[in-house]
Amino acid sequence: QVQLVESGGGLVQAGGSLRLSCASSGRTLSRYNMAWFRQAPGKEREFVAAISWTGGTTPYGDSVKGRFTISRDNAKNTVYLQMTSLKPEDTAVYYCAAGPLVSTKVTGYASWGQGTQVTVSS
Repeated sequence: QVQLVESGGGLVQAGGSLRLSCASSGRTLSRYNMAWFRQAPGKEREFVAAISWTGGTTPYGDSVKGRFTISRDNAKNTVYLQMTSLKPEDTAVYYCAAGPLVSTKVTGYASWGQGTQVTVSS
């Protein structure tokens, strides 16, 4: 497993943008497939986006397609989630995850960060 640390969350108005970062505190992320999930209060953890270790495959959840972009910089050992046109329904704790495959399922990832709160006000 790898230890992950998310950053970049905060409070933003609807229509605004935020960029989340996910870094490893130890092992390199370059050979891991990475993903972002989110969880709102009282709801199940939801798939947001994933990226293969090469960066060539990037599936997105239907609710964020066209607004969010996942990317990675293996030289900096960091994965990003650029979020634009934010909506109040995007409010959630956002989690970074690492795993052996590109998956849209929570069970596809063995390593998780502690999460970062994103709050979008109307």
